[in-house]
Amino acid sequence: METIPQFHLPDTIAVLERTPAAFNALLSGLRDIWTHRNEGGETWSASDVIGHLIHGERTDWIARARIILENGETQTFERFDRLGHILESRGKSLDQLLDEFARLRRENLAALRALNLQSEDLARRGRHPALGVVTLTELLATWAAHDLTHLHQLSRLMAHQYRAAVGPWSVYLGVMQCAGHSSP
Repeated sequence: METIPQFHLPDTIAVLERTPAAFNALLSGLRDIWTHRNEGGETWSASDVIGHLIHGERTDWIARARIILENGETQTFERFDRLGHILESRGKSLDQLLDEFARLRRENLAALRALNLQSEDLARRGRHPALGVVTLTELLATWAAHDLTHLHQLSRLMAHQYRAAVGPWSVYLGVMQCAGHSSP
């Protein structure tokens, strides 16, 4: 069995490249029952998730990578506004949001590639406002894992729409048992 390294930038980029298409395949063309409903309370809909990812593309990943490369630990990252997407997404259709996410991701991956990162760059350190010292490797790995977290969230959210319809089979469906894993 092949040993997979803890972090490999080309693999990370490969995951990041695929995320917009994965969301598009799951959501494009679906009725609002699938894309605008949430799991109750203050939970997010699929549209909210895509809006959140767009907000991250604009304000988080590449901006923080540049802070690490240019300022190291001397400049603390701005706090990420987890709800910053709400105003930005207002009035946009899900298809518009999916297109915007795909465009921003392409631009950010082009910017990431243009940095021509070397192993010494990946070891550089920055300062997160809550976590303290973090490395560029950790930031980039988190970007990919963040995408995967939201793909997981989306599958759980979509399955939730059929919670009652599946009847007794819900005991066999792990996605119906999952209460979520993202921190507030």
